[in-house]
Amino acid sequence: MPSHPQPYPLLVRPRRRRPRAGVPADDTGHADPALSVTPRARLTKQNHILYNPAADLDLPTRPKALPKGLLSVAQVEDILNSCDVTKPEGLRMRAMLEVFYSTGVRRFELAGLKLFDVDVERGALMVRQGKGAKDRLVPVGERACAWLDKYLREVRPERATNHDDYTLFLDDDGRGYEAGRLGDQVKRQLVAAGVQHPGSCHLFRVACATHMLENGADIRFIQSLLGHAKLDTTQIYTLVSLAKLKEVHAATHPARLHRGPQNASGGANAAAMAPGPGDPVQVLLEALQAEGSETDKS
Repeated sequence: MPSHPQPYPLLVRPRRRRPRAGVPADDTGHADPALSVTPRARLTKQNHILYNPAADLDLPTRPKALPKGLLSVAQVEDILNSCDVTKPEGLRMRAMLEVFYSTGVRRFELAGLKLFDVDVERGALMVRQGKGAKDRLVPVGERACAWLDKYLREVRPERATNHDDYTLFLDDDGRGYEAGRLGDQVKRQLVAAGVQHPGSCHLFRVACATHMLENGADIRFIQSLLGHAKLDTTQIYTLVSLAKLKEVHAATHPARLHRGPQNASGGANAAAMAPGPGDPVQVLLEALQAEGSETDKS
């Protein structure tokens, strides 16, 4: 005797594929079988059910983690000071790390810099074809400019060959760095300085943004510096001038030649900075964490 069909077909089933955005995940990052709901539109079309009772469920999503391995200002200084600047390779590494920390550029963006992209006298750097194939002009701190100028005068001329393509940072063979090889060298420098944090170049991008936020920089200036087109779907991208961005950078970035008293607004903002769900600071840090995950996979 055939069994009677169930009055309510099964609406929940395990899913083995990696979840899309908004789909709940378990601790492993895969879809949670207990929470993955599969809509059965055809069941309503065939009049087996009047409507899908799971359609209006608000499913929990896996909470986003903040960036791991955040470097403190003291740790960044220890790493920078661990470079043996009496040697050409140490001076080159110090210049690269200073640029990473001062500008927050991505690894592939620094590897692709050309000589004409840097203006040491003006304290500016042009990132061409960054993420999303977008260009942006960012400030470079005085200290980073000083080390960059020293590298350009003392090291790069000795590395350049007859086939010089004007790449800013050259390896020992006179060629530009590949992103992966650049990350390996930075990682070795971190280990030499006694820093065991996961990651390499991206640590300085996160540190740049976080330290400036802690010192009172407005989230919009950090957004412009890092090249984030938007913080979330509801916020409009705000363009800022390089002059204003340099002013904020000089006032809030920890790596500067002359340290002055922190302004009142910066101290107040730093004290009040307690990111919570939906907060622009929280959104920015989550975006940096996502970038770091993509960098680790590349």
